[in-house]
Amino acid sequence: MLRFVLVRIASALPTLFLVSVTVFVLIRLMPGDPALIMLGDLADDRSLADLRAAMGLDEPLPAQFLIWLGNVAEGDFGRSISTNEPVFGLILARFAVSATIVLAAVALAAVVAVPAGMLAAWRQDGALDFAVVGGATLLLSVPSFWLGLLMLLLFGLKLGWLPVIGYVSPGQELERGLLYLVMPVATLVLTEVGVIARMARASTLEVLRLDYITHARAKGLSEGAVLWRHAFRNAFAPTWTLIGVILGNLLGGIAVVETVFTIPGLGRLLVDAIYARDYPVIQGCLLFIAALYVVINLVVDLCYPLFDPTVAA
Repeated sequence: MLRFVLVRIASALPTLFLVSVTVFVLIRLMPGDPALIMLGDLADDRSLADLRAAMGLDEPLPAQFLIWLGNVAEGDFGRSISTNEPVFGLILARFAVSATIVLAAVALAAVVAVPAGMLAAWRQDGALDFAVVGGATLLLSVPSFWLGLLMLLLFGLKLGWLPVIGYVSPGQELERGLLYLVMPVATLVLTEVGVIARMARASTLEVLRLDYITHARAKGLSEGAVLWRHAFRNAFAPTWTLIGVILGNLLGGIAVVETVFTIPGLGRLLVDAIYARDYPVIQGCLLFIAALYVVINLVVDLCYPLFDPTVAA
């Protein structure tokens, strides 16, 4: 088991290095001069030269990369051009908002979709199966931004049950903060339930055809015991991988939902930084999101022995 963990961690390190190289190169390919953006169009050549030297932009690209990588390793992502705030602090503050929404949404989606998908596979070609597959297909066909707008119109404007604009942290005001989370979380839950349910159904169908399931039934076990005690662990492994992918996608890419509900999350920070040509924030966000993908995939891999002990053998 220890060897399995060490191998997975070691394999993640080269990926993180390649990610950092890719992010650095992509930022350098963007048009515009960060020093000129910071000082404005009226800046003189001397001021531009001094700022480029201070930011290391006058060094060769390999030297710039090493300087930037060393700073990142120390937790220094630079300062925002727009607000002059430390980029790492900005990212962590916005990430806390996005993580609250995404973790709640993915957890609720998994709790609903995994049992629904497994029960649909158990009742294959029955009414329950058609209902789950039809509902999942419908939800997959609805764009998240459109679903969010419908919720705003119905529950926010027409019924007046939920707040429409703004965000309040549940850590500051629990009851009011939860009200602001209802619609964005519900939007993501409905968006992802269909994907997870279809995967759970497909993997459960595959497992239910295996010989050991036939043997368990031949021993006289009830269908409930066969499904939850014998089929669940093997059927859940592919779904667990999909949940990890969804988690990574949402943590880095819910800018659309955050924009619809005016939530100050990580995705919104990245979009605003792109419009403002705030290179340090763009670079920091891209690196953080990419590293987040790597870490989530690593955690998913490390959890695999819980479902299949032979993986770590």
